[in-house]
Amino acid sequence: MTGRIVIADDHPLFRSALAHAVGKVWDAGTIIEASCAAEARAALGEGGVEALLLDLHMADSNGLSVLMDLRQDYPALPIVIVSASEEPRVAAAAAQLGAAGFIPKSASLDAMREGLAAVKEGDAWFPAGGTGTDDDLARIASLTPAQRRILGAIRQGLLNKQIAYELAISEATVKAHITAILRKLGVGSRTQAVLLAAKLDVDQPVADSARA
Repeated sequence: MTGRIVIADDHPLFRSALAHAVGKVWDAGTIIEASCAAEARAALGEGGVEALLLDLHMADSNGLSVLMDLRQDYPALPIVIVSASEEPRVAAAAAQLGAAGFIPKSASLDAMREGLAAVKEGDAWFPAGGTGTDDDLARIASLTPAQRRILGAIRQGLLNKQIAYELAISEATVKAHITAILRKLGVGSRTQAVLLAAKLDVDQPVADSARA
C-alpha cells in the first residue's frame, strides 16, 4: 500500500508514537495527522486513504458514534480504533460496528505494529475478549444518520422544539423521527432510549438493560 494513512488523535505525543508504528508498517505511505474528527473527515474527503486510526475521545467526538458515522460514509475504509479504554465491551462494540481493529493506548509499539500489520493484510485485530455481539448495538446501528442526530440531541436534554430549531426541521418531523427511533430501539420512552444509547459511550458504565 502506498496511499495515505490518517491518524486522528488530539494528543500530539501519541500521534507521534502512532506515526512511528504506522511508518514501520506502511513504509511507503504518507501519514496525515488530524487533531479532531472534523480534520479526519476533511482528510478522508481528499481521497486516497488506505486506513484511518481513530481515537474515540476528541474535542468534537466522544464515543462510538463517530465510528458509526464514518463507517456509513466510508464502508470500505479500514478503521482502527485507538483508545485509552481497555474495557472488553468497548472493543467488542467497535468490532460489531465495523472497526477493523482495536488497539489500546497502553499497548507497546511492537503490539501496535502487530495490529496494524494484521489490518494492512486484511485481517481483523482485537484484544482477547474484544469481540461479541450486542442486540442493542445492532438496533442503534439500524438508525438513519438523521435519527442518530436526533437521538444525540435527546441525550443532550433538548426539547422537541429545540431539536427542530437546531436541525432546521419542523417539530412534527422531530416527533415522527422520535417515534421511529423508539420503535427501532424497542423502547417506550425517551429516557429508555438515552439509557440504551449510553452503550456508545466509552467513559462510563452502562446499565444492563434500558428496557428493565
